[in-house]
Amino acid sequence: MSGRTKPFSGFEFMIAWRYLRARRAEGGVSVMTWISFLGIALAVMALIATLAVRSGFRHEFVGTIVGANPHITVLGMERFDYTEEEQALIAANPAVADALAGRAATTRTLQNPAAIADAVRAVPGVVHAAAVIRVEVMASAGNENTLGQVIGIGAEDLATVPLVRDPEASFGSLERFDEGVAIGEGVARRLGLRVGDTIRLTSPSGAQTVGGRAARVGGYEVVYIFRVGRWDIDNVRIYMPFAEAQSFFDRDGVADSVDIAVDDPEHVEPLVGPVALAAGQGTYLRTWQDSSGAYLQALQMEDNIMFVILSILVLIATMNIVSGLIMLVKNKSHDIGILRTVGLSEGSILRVFFICGASVGLAGTVVGVGLGCAFAIWIDPIFSFVNWVAGGGVWDPSVRLLSQLPARLEWGDVVSAVSLSLGLSFVVTIFPARRAARMNPVEALRYE
Repeated sequence: MSGRTKPFSGFEFMIAWRYLRARRAEGGVSVMTWISFLGIALAVMALIATLAVRSGFRHEFVGTIVGANPHITVLGMERFDYTEEEQALIAANPAVADALAGRAATTRTLQNPAAIADAVRAVPGVVHAAAVIRVEVMASAGNENTLGQVIGIGAEDLATVPLVRDPEASFGSLERFDEGVAIGEGVARRLGLRVGDTIRLTSPSGAQTVGGRAARVGGYEVVYIFRVGRWDIDNVRIYMPFAEAQSFFDRDGVADSVDIAVDDPEHVEPLVGPVALAAGQGTYLRTWQDSSGAYLQALQMEDNIMFVILSILVLIATMNIVSGLIMLVKNKSHDIGILRTVGLSEGSILRVFFICGASVGLAGTVVGVGLGCAFAIWIDPIFSFVNWVAGGGVWDPSVRLLSQLPARLEWGDVVSAVSLSLGLSFVVTIFPARRAARMNPVEALRYE
């Protein structure tokens, strides 16, 4: 009979199905098998949900970073900032340069930002390049104060920043940018500002006086308020027209950097060389990965660690299949002896019990995938309910830098979870199934 049957024939599935649906009193599936089924389902659900949240974190971080920040920044090398009189002295007598360097201030500004921007735009892969000014200031309104970062940028250039042009929420009109400033929602909330109100900016880099450098104060109308969903942008960012920033921060004819947007921010490294050549000497580059790469590395490390930890949970759940299957083999020893006596081979017996164990793993995996995908899809209402039960305050955007819990269901993560669960389920099932196949029919029927 064994020579005429094919592996995984219909009768093998029929016998396995009878064992699976048999009642406990008849020697059928034990409680341990049900526990392993639930354990696998919950472990797979946890694995998929965790991977979805981690993928969502990475997607949101990259999206907000590259959507509101430059992909590549051209900066100037540090150099001495001589006055016109000092430059004339050095031109007349180069030997005094060392003496003047000891008391001269240093600067990193770009002397020809427009030319650099034009040269960089010609590099294939570069979408946009704009000269900008960046200065830390004290922002105030009424009796409230907060620290802010002013970015001086042209109106046309600001309209190319994706998350400022199309934010999560906005108030006012970006078309009026030349008439005032655009601020993040966090800045507006801290200072109690609305569109049309005046914000005061105080810069420590004012005019040089006998008593030292005086602070410079200016008032500007708030014409646009935006929320991009990233805490460290919404709570500090203030955009000012480029010409006004040059005047207010004493940057006549110069810029602090040239901000560059590329068509593929995820693969920005190949463009570093061509952009550096186009920018010329006296400059250096910094990519968004240099500035925020630590976040991505931390997320990637956490992804790997969480996958390993949850894989152990899946392994523990699948090990319960072994316990349940061993109990099933023990209860069905009489049946095994009869099946061997009528002609079933060891391979057929092995496949029958392999089907029993693998079916539990397959069913648990299918249910776990469904629960995990549902959790990732409906995470917002689920988390809102959890936050309501906990009384609020579970999610602090000032710590996590995002305004809500993200989740992104990727098929690669689902395939990884399914492959892991099914692989472990099939492997651990082989050992008790092999034990059943090697059972001596004489010993199984000795006491019958």
